[in-house]
Amino acid sequence: MARFGKKIGIDLGTANVLVYEQGVGIVVNEPAFVAVTNRDSTVVAVGSAARDMMGRTPESIVVVRPMRDGVIADYLITEAMLRYFIGKTLGRFNLIRPEVMVCVPAGVTSVEQRAVRDAAEQAGARHPAQLVPEPIAAAIGANMPIDTASGNMIVDIGGGRTEAAVISLYGMIASESVRMAGDRLDDAVSAYIRRRHNLIIGDRTAEEVKLVIGCALPVEPELRMEVRGRDVVSGMPRTTIVTSTEIALALQDNLAVMVHAVRTVLEQTPPELASDVIDRGIVMTGGGALLRGIDMLLAQETGIPCHIAEHPLECVAIGAGIALDHLDVIRRNIPTEEERLINTYGTFAQR
Repeated sequence: MARFGKKIGIDLGTANVLVYEQGVGIVVNEPAFVAVTNRDSTVVAVGSAARDMMGRTPESIVVVRPMRDGVIADYLITEAMLRYFIGKTLGRFNLIRPEVMVCVPAGVTSVEQRAVRDAAEQAGARHPAQLVPEPIAAAIGANMPIDTASGNMIVDIGGGRTEAAVISLYGMIASESVRMAGDRLDDAVSAYIRRRHNLIIGDRTAEEVKLVIGCALPVEPELRMEVRGRDVVSGMPRTTIVTSTEIALALQDNLAVMVHAVRTVLEQTPPELASDVIDRGIVMTGGGALLRGIDMLLAQETGIPCHIAEHPLECVAIGAGIALDHLDVIRRNIPTEEERLINTYGTFAQR
């Protein structure tokens, strides 16, 4: 009976999938990787087990990421991944389908929304599977008072997207979503090390470098890390030393895109709500918020205090689970695809 009528929230991220169960907490936190066979796309492993195979599989098996830039890139593999995680949450014996809320990036199309909803339902969610924009879920998970008539600004930096929004009364007043986040930062680190040190490194090594010595602004004392890879010229394994100052330089252009997205939202925010944001500050969530000094960079560029949520990695999943209790008011404030098209056309016509 303890498993009857479960309510779960899913952060279907580009890099990680988190599942929150009401009354329990985070029950799944695994990488969004799936290992499949080349011959017939049979699923071999999902999550951490699949990620451990990355770069170490025979030709008959390939490790893929079914989510790209926050949206579904491979529907069937995403469905298989969701089925695995939902099944892991429910356990072996479950007679009642769970009520599921899945997060989607702000501004995704109706086709992308339908793909996420259908994948969740095919994977075992109760019909209809519910969807919530990630900025709203992140704000709820960060305990921001978005149920009040006041401006609350959230910046969620995930694996595939950076999303910034000002929220009031469960509705997004202004928002911006850019495909610049954790994955692109990893690519920037890899490209810099190849260009500067003539060393080719893998995706996992690039991510490790970002986590260990990555920073948005130069830090004192300077951090150093030994990096192993393959020499561009000789093709032989080689080791080099990389510093945090170098990584800050490598990430400079990518971080500028994120800062621009935040500034765009602030420029679109009505004056009354903008004053609330100045008083309350900007809250940051997502794995990208853990990059050293990124809150300081944002505060420096916007002139607004910026702080990181208590559990930035878990905020979106927690908020999705809690949002199931506020379905009516959230639905009321989320524009339909037709309304978005009308607004877009109206803005274009005015120009």
